[in-house]
Amino acid sequence: MASIFGHGLVAYTTAKVIDSNTSKLVVFLAIGSAILPDIDVLAFRFGIDYIHPFGHRGFTHSIVFALVWSGLLSMIFGKKRKLVVMTILFLSTLSHGLLDAITTGGKGVGFFIPFDNSRFFFPLRVIKVSPIGIEKFFSEWGVNVIVSELKYIAVPCGIILTLLLLLKKSKTD
Repeated sequence: MASIFGHGLVAYTTAKVIDSNTSKLVVFLAIGSAILPDIDVLAFRFGIDYIHPFGHRGFTHSIVFALVWSGLLSMIFGKKRKLVVMTILFLSTLSHGLLDAITTGGKGVGFFIPFDNSRFFFPLRVIKVSPIGIEKFFSEWGVNVIVSELKYIAVPCGIILTLLLLLKKSKTD
């Protein structure tokens, strides 16, 4: 998996690309939604195997989960802009699995659970897989994860956010 930092940055960028004036609440929900799929690591504590549909990178990383979760949140928090909020939250939640599918570890992502239990990776797998657990994150392994996320997540997101800012500024001039 990518780290919570990488997932959060992609969600923030997604929210700003879709609606540069989106509320702080929606940005917060987007970041939380991008991190939420990893709640499935709790499955290990209950003896649920990694490749089980409810195992790590299973249902909570699926397109169906992203749709249900974003639909629920947009009904609660969307007010007059339900479709915009749902789009931001859907893409933010889905981005978690997309990032995980380009990491160097794990057993793939169950994008199509509950319809198909197959796990997938993308051909390009460049983000170092993040360790599970805080103590392992503060190690050489964690440093390697941060370096790969800077290169493949932070720099592209920074470029996109800078271009958005410049575009917004040029419209006001």
